[in-house]
Formats: sequence, structure tokens, C-alpha cells
Amino acid sequence: MLGLIGAGIQLSRTPAMHEAEGAAQGFNTLYRMIDLDLLRLGPEALPELLTAAERMGFAGLNITYPCKQAVIPHLHELSPEARELGAVNTVVLRDGRRIGHNTDAFGFAESFRRQLPGIPLARAVQLGAGGAGSAVAHAAMTLGVGQLHLFDQDPARAESLAASLCARFGAGRAVAGGALDGALAAADGLIHATPTGTAAHPGLPLPAGLLRPSHWIAEIVYFPLETPLLRAARALGCRTAHGGGMAVFQAVEAFRHFTGRAPDAARMTETFLSFDP
Repeated sequence: MLGLIGAGIQLSRTPAMHEAEGAAQGFNTLYRMIDLDLLRLGPEALPELLTAAERMGFAGLNITYPCKQAVIPHLHELSPEARELGAVNTVVLRDGRRIGHNTDAFGFAESFRRQLPGIPLARAVQLGAGGAGSAVAHAAMTLGVGQLHLFDQDPARAESLAASLCARFGAGRAVAGGALDGALAAADGLIHATPTGTAAHPGLPLPAGLLRPSHWIAEIVYFPLETPLLRAARALGCRTAHGGGMAVFQAVEAFRHFTGRAPDAARMTETFLSFDP
């Protein structure tokens, strides 16, 4: 038994990927969505939900917006990646302990390499510095982005993430705030790491007029697979990466943590793509 805790998650493809991969490997996997919006709950309900999952025999939980950082105080242990990133998207429940992992950074990096090979990486802008944004920014550094300019609706959160990245990867590698139009004018590409564009948060995360044909655009939203941002970017001729790749590869690593078995990434990708666009 597995579950997903988050808000506005009814279109998630994660349950199907885990259930299909479990079946292909010869064991039943039951994956339940714990939607905070439907339950009319917020992150403050995490202690109750974690206890309930343990009592019902869940093997693990995926954690998504808005709980990736809020869940940390309620865990017994963090993997090195989760501790470094300050965000958790996978909780293994085993022997009375709650162990937090982060598979988002791996998922984003693997998707980026496959969808945007050979692009310029001198400068990039990232929108969003929350739980997913922290992992994505870490991945961007490891991918070779020279300087990452961070923006968030909470400026202090962007500044904190920039300071953390500079401490890990070198002074000046990340900056926060300022004028978005100027930052994009100097950037090779844009990473979008906010919920804007999902069914629950429709719309564009920035004015479309700030995009240029020379930009590459990397999206983390995957329902819908073609977000308004990607649609606007493609209309300009930008190279783009949809959020589906990150969704697949974070699930691949989460399955490994939950089950201790090696997942078949191609098979999980096939399950993901079996949904209507």
C-alpha cells in the first residue's frame, strides 16, 4: 500500500505508474490519493495523516505541493539528498520509522538531459523556490548551469535558496530577486517550478512577452502535459521540455525506495504516456 499526499492531485499519473510496475513485477500495489483539497485540510494535518498511514500498513507515501518542506519535522530520518535540499517527496514507512527521501532532483536532471541535449547553460532563470524548486535548482547546478537567477512569490525563500546553492556550488552561482524582465533578457533559458499551469492553478507564471525564440523552457508541471507556458513557448519556436519526464523518473526512484526492487523506467514511461494528453 502506497499513497500520495498533496493538494489538487486528482489528475496525478503517479498512482498508475506504481500500480502497473508492481503488477509487472508480480505483486499487488495499491496506491491511494490523499487529496488535501478534497479533505479540506492543510499541511497542519500531516501528523494525523502520517500516523493513519502507518496504522493502516502503508509501505510509503509520496509527498507533493504544499507539503514537501512541511513534512520534514514529522520524520525520524532524512536521506543525504533530502537533508541537503531541505525537501522531501518520498517517505518510506518501515519498522516504525519514517524515512524521508528526495527523488525530484534526479527526476528533473534525467528528464532535462533527455529532452534538452546540447543547449547553452551559461545563465538560467528559475521561477519557484519551494519544495520542488529546491530540488530542481540543485539539479540545474549539477547539470552545469553557470548562474541561476531565482524568483519566488516569497522573496526571502528565493534568497535562502540562493544562499544555500552558493554555499554548496560556489559563490555567485545563484542570485535571487531583482527585475524578471532583465534577468530573462540575459538568460539562455527558463525553469518553471511553481504549480501555475496545473488544473488547480491555471494560467501563465509570467507575461508571455518576456519569452524569446532563443530561450529553452523546462517545465515541471505535467497535468496538463502541454501547459500554457509550453504552448506559448512553442509558438515562438523555443526548445521545450515538458514535466512528464520529471514525473516519470522521480517515480522510478521512489519505486526503488518503496519496494527495494529495480524498476523498469521504459515500462513506467509507457504507463505514463498511456494517458490521454
